[in-house]
Amino acid sequence: MVNPFEKLIGAQLEGVSRDMQKAADELRTTELKATAGGGAVTVRMTGLGEVLDVKIDPSVVAGGDVELLEDLVCAGVREALRKANELRREKIMGAMPLAGMGMNLPDLI
Repeated sequence: MVNPFEKLIGAQLEGVSRDMQKAADELRTTELKATAGGGAVTVRMTGLGEVLDVKIDPSVVAGGDVELLEDLVCAGVREALRKANELRREKIMGAMPLAGMGMNLPDLI
């Protein structure tokens, strides 16, 4: 005979698994945009941190300052990653039943 407690836990785990898969799917398809240098560099990334593209204002290249361009690209990628991590944490916490209890869980995706 199945223990009612085990049945309840099993149902809870199935729900969490389903919610986590939904969160992962949403992160995979969500696009984030970040800029650096007042819009001189724009980085587009998925919620999972995959860089989709980097756009550079031609005026930055025309200046010939390679170090500035490198710094702007790094800053844009860092900002896009920060946004992706924030979104990922939000989606994961929303899928976890312990989130409502104020528990801070590490990144799982």
